[in-house]
Amino acid sequence: MSKVTISDIAALAGVSISTVSRVFNHHPNIREDIRNQVFEVARRYGYRPRFSDRRKNVVIITPDNSDYPVHSCVDMLLMALSRELPPRGFRIEILPQNNLERLEGIPFCGAVAIGAEPDDFRNWPERFAPPLVIVDRHAAALPPEVYCVHSDEEQGMALAIEHLWERGCRNIGCIIHGDPGTGNADIRKRGIIKALRRFGLPSDDGLIRFSGAGSERYVDLIGNLLRRGIDALFCPGGNAGIVSLYAFSLFNRRVPEDISLIATEQTFFSEYATPPQTTVTQDYAAVAAAVADVIEARIEGRRAEVGVRLPYRLIKRESVRLGPA
Repeated sequence: MSKVTISDIAALAGVSISTVSRVFNHHPNIREDIRNQVFEVARRYGYRPRFSDRRKNVVIITPDNSDYPVHSCVDMLLMALSRELPPRGFRIEILPQNNLERLEGIPFCGAVAIGAEPDDFRNWPERFAPPLVIVDRHAAALPPEVYCVHSDEEQGMALAIEHLWERGCRNIGCIIHGDPGTGNADIRKRGIIKALRRFGLPSDDGLIRFSGAGSERYVDLIGNLLRRGIDALFCPGGNAGIVSLYAFSLFNRRVPEDISLIATEQTFFSEYATPPQTTVTQDYAAVAAAVADVIEARIEGRRAEVGVRLPYRLIKRESVRLGPA
């Protein structure tokens, strides 16, 4: 069969063209068997619908657990998306990940999942026609109409380690927010080890630790690292910048006089801490723009890049010492 049209899908599925249109726009009054039948025919013949500009609704899927490791960046991503999408004519609806069944009855042209695991959406093309963009995660293989926009974790880790090395730090401890096997934790560890080895710095497991899902372990972990004689701490992810300052005060250490600190940027804290914190940060505006580009491309029937990777930025402030001791 030559290029398949919506008329062909309707004929093959044994329904009207308007029914096919309602299926692809997730009209709530479509029977489940009809919906499944239309999707099955569309998958079989490789048909991807174009979506009406009049229904430019984008659903943003957020973590449903406030302790989830990526929660600290969710607000900043939401803020960036809310600045980027409406000027392009999109309307936004926010939906927790544990309430995805609501998508069956919501007309939408694209969805954005913040910090979700790609494996959670392996069956996306079997349930929905619009594209899904997963933000802040990378996957080697993705199903049709699932895309990733993420920051370059290895490059971000290298930015922090290189800055500390340039300032004379030679025994750098690292606490990575989260657990091994979750989120970006393993990618960050590999990036940190690679950067430390590049500069000939110690990189054993005793210096590179995982915090777990919350902040409860930071004080103990920092105490252990201080006993290893670290002269700097890099703690990507979570709210580690706040907790680390508290922990150092408990151990009578001053930043940056006694120890240098680099954390992940927290818009409402990092700049106003004492001292203001040097941080690595995702370019949230660029992430949001890349997400919108993917959705716009698919609405218009154009190809979109499956995986978009963007560089981190280093924000230099006063929590890293000025130069070699």
